Amino acid sequence: MADVRDALMVGKTSDGKLVRRPLSPHLQVYKPQITSALSIFHRVTGVALSVGTLMLVWWLVAAATSDAAYATASGFIGSWFGMLLLFGWTVALWYHFCAGIRHLFWDAGYGFELPTVHLTGKLVLAATVVLSVLTWIVIFAVR
Repeated sequence: MADVRDALMVGKTSDGKLVRRPLSPHLQVYKPQITSALSIFHRVTGVALSVGTLMLVWWLVAAATSDAAYATASGFIGSWFGMLLLFGWTVALWYHFCAGIRHLFWDAGYGFELPTVHLTGKLVLAATVVLSVLTWIVIFAVR
């Protein structure tokens, strides 16, 4: 019985000649690296920021609507679950911001050497932690 992968590896060149082409490695042989993990996390935090922004919009609309609506929104946001969501939103915001600055340097053509890529990735993670913690220290200090 023929292996289905053999059929997938057959292709044609632009002049019609048959050639064997390699298959992309699958998840079983893929080793996660900091670059791919940070790239995926950058996309995930972008989505998380959108969802968190919906909560912010809900709070603003509730404030403009009525005292009861504002009390409901503030009650949820002030609950342990709401605060957890806000903390996650803060982490996502700072991560996305720091990773975005890293991408701006890449867009300008800087930082593509592998040691620099790894260093800036670790700096993005460190900056995310520091900025998130500082933000919440300020929040609780002002409260």
